[in-house]
Amino acid sequence: MVLIGVDTGGTFTDFIYKDGEKWGVYKQLSTPENPAMAVLEGIRKISRDRDAKVVHGSTVATNAILERKGVKTALITNAGFEDVIEIGRQNRFSLYDLKYRKEPHIVPSNLRFGLKGRINCDGVELEPLTPSDLTRMRDLVRAADVESIAVCLLFSFLNPEHEKTVRRELEELGVPISLSHEILGEFREFERTSTTVINAYVSPKMKRYITYLIKEVGEDSLRIMQSNGGSISAQTAMDESVRTILSGPAGGAVGAFEIGRAAGFEKLITFDMGGTSTDVALIDGKLPMTLEAGISAYPVKVPMIDIHTVGAGGGSIAEVDVGGSLRVGPESAGADPGPICYGKGERITVTDANLFLGRLVPENFLGGDMRLHDEKLNRHFEEAAAEIGLSPMALAEGILAVANTNMERAIRVISVERGYDPREFSLFSFGGAGGMHCAFLARLLNIPTVFIPNNPGILSAIGMLTADVIKDYSRTVMIKEPDTDYDSLLKMFEEMEERGKAELLREGLEESAIVCERYLDMRYEGQSYELIVPFGEDFSQTFHGMHEKVYGFANPDKVIEIVNIRLRARGLPEKPEMKTFPREGEEIAPEAVVGTRKVVFDSESHETAVIRREMLRHGNRIEGPAILVEYSSTIVVPPFASGKVDAYGNLILEIRNS
Repeated sequence: MVLIGVDTGGTFTDFIYKDGEKWGVYKQLSTPENPAMAVLEGIRKISRDRDAKVVHGSTVATNAILERKGVKTALITNAGFEDVIEIGRQNRFSLYDLKYRKEPHIVPSNLRFGLKGRINCDGVELEPLTPSDLTRMRDLVRAADVESIAVCLLFSFLNPEHEKTVRRELEELGVPISLSHEILGEFREFERTSTTVINAYVSPKMKRYITYLIKEVGEDSLRIMQSNGGSISAQTAMDESVRTILSGPAGGAVGAFEIGRAAGFEKLITFDMGGTSTDVALIDGKLPMTLEAGISAYPVKVPMIDIHTVGAGGGSIAEVDVGGSLRVGPESAGADPGPICYGKGERITVTDANLFLGRLVPENFLGGDMRLHDEKLNRHFEEAAAEIGLSPMALAEGILAVANTNMERAIRVISVERGYDPREFSLFSFGGAGGMHCAFLARLLNIPTVFIPNNPGILSAIGMLTADVIKDYSRTVMIKEPDTDYDSLLKMFEEMEERGKAELLREGLEESAIVCERYLDMRYEGQSYELIVPFGEDFSQTFHGMHEKVYGFANPDKVIEIVNIRLRARGLPEKPEMKTFPREGEEIAPEAVVGTRKVVFDSESHETAVIRREMLRHGNRIEGPAILVEYSSTIVVPPFASGKVDAYGNLILEIRNS
């Protein structure tokens, strides 16, 4: 049996696998026209027709929303509330743009259908659904010829009977139906409707994609990564695809958390730079979770790892804008045509700039499996440099400086703007392009240490294999703290715990490997937003303490409201062990240095050693400047940095900021 983790990116599809006691990694160009082709080709090459278990992080749901290529979807809601999904909240994303117009909603007004019938805020039926109205609605939906249906009725999280009745009426149409009380059993109708609509919009595409994979690997052998950092079965991913929207980046955060914790690093800023985008997250002893995420201006209120993304990657295109300024990204060259140095591209990218400055070694890219065409760069850089009035070298350094500034800004969003001091954290760098930029980012942010794991280019795939199996459940209760107590709240969790354990047992977990984590969504009476508080006997004091940490004050005399109870059922599968190595000397073995090359740093050319990373040993020290080459990534150690190899083979860079 071969265990395989797969992460699909915009440029490369990454694989890590365990075959007996042997570990291996593999990368190949993605196939944007059908991402499953690259996934299956890699699985075939690795498994060689043997049985395989696969955990996969997919971008299918994400891309369907971003590119507005989901299926034709209908929304059924209460009469008079058909436009809530488009009206939304008072958020304004382009406040000073006088020409701003909202994009048309993915569910146009002619595909929103209102039903008479009403459940009130106590879960009591005020007005029943009539057979004639249900028949009329079914005929309208049939005539619309939709491929998926979202149903979101008021207060269905308290009493779902009307939504269940609608499903029974529509089942004969033979299209997938998403009910809001099953997707998100919480109050706030706009967010609940948006989340349910997104699920309905992407689930059929996800189902086709997963079904394509299942034909090759089998349903029982395939698991899909969720946005919350855990995996789910292929069937659950097809039914609740909204939970997979950030599955790839979530795998990277999980991998960073597990590897960092094993090496003794609890405070990390993760920096995942791939071919198309950069994802950053702040880990302060635990994975950061959020319920306030969204995609393409659509709220998605399911638990997700709190990850911030910017359009800056190795494939980001550099160009001069109409004002004569240099701009990098968010447009990417992707896998096809790719950067100029891949052989087919015609537009300069960040990868091309790194190669032009000598920071990539053409013959060692992907372990020598893919040759970079550095001879194609000169003409393009000379033409672009003449246009902007710079030397080709200054242009290349300018491209990297702009890209680094874009990524620095993203890190400040999750750290400085939330009250965290980056100097107290280590920058955990991964992704195929991260190693070339991490030291420069650390210097910009005054971060003293950079952590680079083994095989950083496939860390998201590693995260897939180390992820727990996770099921999240929630229920709106809306009670005041004086009207309840610990024991009463404990009883409210019982039904969710039974459901969570049953579902994890069906997914093949042993009962002894299942743990349930309880949380409360709490706020002061009169507030509009809640904090997620771990549930325990002193939950009130925990809330006051968290409120003071987040907002700078607490008010113990104010009445507390418990809005939702939340359960995370976590299955703990057997995980790959992380090996340690005995300490050897600080000196690098001569055979590890495969040559030297001219590399440009701060407009000066430096004679720089090229070192094979896999030949480094625990205790070895590296003084910058140096270029470390390995299969999945290239690491640039600039003159202002030095590094050491720890017991796990991780590279720890020390940054001199003065």
